[in-house]
Amino acid sequence: MISIMSLQQSKPAARWIVLALSCPLIVLVLAIYWQTSSFDFTNYDDNIYVFQNERVTSGLNWQNVFWAVKSTRASNWHPLTWISHMLDCEFFGLDSGSHHLTNVFLHVANSLLLFFILRVMTGRQGLSWIVAAMFAVHPLHVESVAWISERKDVLSTLFWLLTMLAYWHYVKVPNALRFGLVVVVFACGLMAKPMLVSLPIVLLLMDWWPLGRIRAHTIFEPCGKNLKAAPLRNLVLEKTPLFVLSAASCVVTFVVQRMTGAVKTLDAFPIGVRLANAVWAYVQYVVKAFCPVRLACFYPHPGASLPTWQVAVSAIALIVVTAAVIAARNEKKYLFTGWLWYIVTLVPVIGLVQVGKQAMADRYTYIPFIGLFIVIVWGCDDALQALTNSVPKWQLLSRVTAVTLTVVTISLLAMVAWKQTSYWRNDNAIWERALAVTDNNAVAHYNLGTTLATQGDTEAAIRHFREAIRIDPRKHEAYANLGAMLGERGSYSEAVKYFQIAVSLRPKNPVYRANLGIALVRLRRYSEAIPHLRFALSRCPNDEDCRQALAQAMEKLRQ
Repeated sequence: MISIMSLQQSKPAARWIVLALSCPLIVLVLAIYWQTSSFDFTNYDDNIYVFQNERVTSGLNWQNVFWAVKSTRASNWHPLTWISHMLDCEFFGLDSGSHHLTNVFLHVANSLLLFFILRVMTGRQGLSWIVAAMFAVHPLHVESVAWISERKDVLSTLFWLLTMLAYWHYVKVPNALRFGLVVVVFACGLMAKPMLVSLPIVLLLMDWWPLGRIRAHTIFEPCGKNLKAAPLRNLVLEKTPLFVLSAASCVVTFVVQRMTGAVKTLDAFPIGVRLANAVWAYVQYVVKAFCPVRLACFYPHPGASLPTWQVAVSAIALIVVTAAVIAARNEKKYLFTGWLWYIVTLVPVIGLVQVGKQAMADRYTYIPFIGLFIVIVWGCDDALQALTNSVPKWQLLSRVTAVTLTVVTISLLAMVAWKQTSYWRNDNAIWERALAVTDNNAVAHYNLGTTLATQGDTEAAIRHFREAIRIDPRKHEAYANLGAMLGERGSYSEAVKYFQIAVSLRPKNPVYRANLGIALVRLRRYSEAIPHLRFALSRCPNDEDCRQALAQAMEKLRQ
């Protein structure tokens, strides 16, 4: 990424100037994401969250609200996210474009809120705008905005920023009522997505900079007005209700994900493999922040295949940067806050508790990159100030250069983001793009195969299912779907082979057992089919195809 330098610090601007600076943020977001108004739903979780979810499609009512509060569907507890999708269906039905635009407008609100919050906390209007603009247009944020199922990202971040705004008002005039508002808004954020569990720690980082509330052992000048410095332990105790909510959210999330099978075992991903991938992912996210290319909706987990030297170099880089930031915590306070914001907010999704089979995900950067952007923008401003102080006659040139590089950088990011957004137009484009930029991606092959199967392209679907199985021999869904495709083609002997593997991997899955039983009946292997069909009917008694196959098998065996 091209270095970004800022406008000089100025006195608080008039309201019309703030409004004038807000307009480009709105235009940038709409220019990138308005295309989503013509995009389809995808089968990548949109079916679970919206168009095949009867609770959601029936709109907002008390029964559905109660369901949202109790639901653990999609391996998460996020009732406000469910309610937001219900509201979309209440007003727009199943018009996919309107669902997309809800995400877009939430992203607009987040970008404006981020600008306003940084502006009032730091007093640096130009720098705050650049951070907000980078947040608004960065290509790694496309997944959170263009994917309807990631409503939880943009919605929870709205509450994250509102919590910060409420905290700012509390810091100015501390009282129980204002802090109670902080707690309530934070709780709402946790009910949209549990990733907000790290927010109390980020508020402590904001106490250090820019709020200046933590009493240091060196000469210390608070940045804000009427913000009394206090010992760190007092500020930690002050946030006890927030830490309690975070702990409760962590427990609920872990229990729900463990109960639904989303949490992977140590057998599948040993602790050493998890640590290695986490260290590598931290560095990869930084690389993608500066060079956002070859982005995909799914990055396969490398397992134990990461080279040792690569993990070692990544670990050394993280340790060196973190140590340098800690050493400079008094001289360059923004470095300490920004870098630790990035590190801390990624912890819940860095893979130490492995959920799913991804190595990393673009959507995980939606909040963490704010800290990284602060480091980049304030760091470039520091470099600019040092340059102009050493060579005063370059002051005008440096300002012009700063503005030019800022405009170029934001424009380049916006163009890449616009192109990346276009890949979310439908299932075919999403998964073809993933296969084009990643290797050994069993998930992409499987999902593209499923998409092609629904479109009637059986031969292409079979090829992708076979490839998914080659890459991941334990991908039971691929065996089951491949068996179904072969059965439709009349190749029942081969279909049985794949159904049997699917059943061996998931013996309690009634659909797999039913498909295997029906295929065995087609091959007149009636005695083998009956146990599978009976098991399937014990779980799904209304499956008419299974019932007819069982009746046929029993008749042939004169039972």
